Amino acid sequence: MLEKNIMNLMNDIVYGWVDKNGLSHLNDFETFSSDYRLQSPEELIKSKIGVCWDQVELERYYFEKENINVKTYFLVHYDGGKCPTHTFLVFRKNDKYYWFEHSWDKFKGIHEYSTLKELLSDIRNKFIKYELNNNYVDEYLVLHEYEKPSYSISVQDFFTHCDNGKYIEIDTINWLD
Repeated sequence: MLEKNIMNLMNDIVYGWVDKNGLSHLNDFETFSSDYRLQSPEELIKSKIGVCWDQVELERYYFEKENINVKTYFLVHYDGGKCPTHTFLVFRKNDKYYWFEHSWDKFKGIHEYSTLKELLSDIRNKFIKYELNNNYVDEYLVLHEYEKPSYSISVQDFFTHCDNGKYIEIDTINWLD
């Protein structure tokens, strides 16, 4: 299964981030919003450390090399403070939908769903439970489908890029090839 090979290619990537000076940060997110820059797939392969934003771009890179159509999503809770986010990649195969997850350790793997709505709802619910601890305001929780961003962009530029993507209302989604 090709997607399992892609997961294996990412086995040595750990969760963390690389700052604009090329320094790696594993558990220190204090200067993330000011010093983060989105890595290219090649940079992530070299650094072996990246947040979900970086890892999704590496996933996109590997899937596109295999001519597999993917969609990428940005889930954010605009809480006025930290604004927790998660990005993830989805592909369709044999009339099933798959969530390819490498960066979120609790859910690392390839998850199969019957519908895109079921997939997106499940991820949203997991995000609410495990990232927001069920403490959220529904209208502040936003999901966008986004295209490949430019590399080396800042946190603010990444948010802007994703927010300019297609707004997803989970109840009305469908997969358009």
